[in-house]
Amino acid sequence: MKKEFKLAVTIFVTIFIIDQVLKYGFANLDWDVDGPVMSLKLAYNYGVAFSMFSFFNEYLKYIQLFIVVLGTLYLFKNKYLFKEYYIAIGFLYAGGLSNILDRFTYGAVVDYFYWHYGFEFAIFNFADVMINFAVAIIIFIQIRDNRREKKAKEAEEKTSL
Repeated sequence: MKKEFKLAVTIFVTIFIIDQVLKYGFANLDWDVDGPVMSLKLAYNYGVAFSMFSFFNEYLKYIQLFIVVLGTLYLFKNKYLFKEYYIAIGFLYAGGLSNILDRFTYGAVVDYFYWHYGFEFAIFNFADVMINFAVAIIIFIQIRDNRREKKAKEAEEKTSL
């Protein structure tokens, strides 16, 4: 478990620092760049994905922090989940906590990737990409484990015949 925890913390610290440096650059150093497909343009998101729940305003950061605390308590109680998903958890916590820190630091989440080729898309940030990457890892593990269980069950059925 020590090895998994160290790797999860390393992923967390690395992603968290990269994300915060990028956000600082866009929020304070005018790193905006216009491109033909995608632009890097500072935007503040007062809600969550696609600005949902922005009506929670100042309370959203505390609600999200509470959810992270609940998730952490759940992981402490179910250590086997951490052992199986520690890489995804490192990415998920880094992205989530970095976005929560933005709410305390800037009053909103700092977004800057703006896709605008062919269709207008939401503005997002590196932390959002890492959160989605974590979800993809979790889905991959679930599919892999499901296939393994199915193959094991089929093998068991064949041997019992």
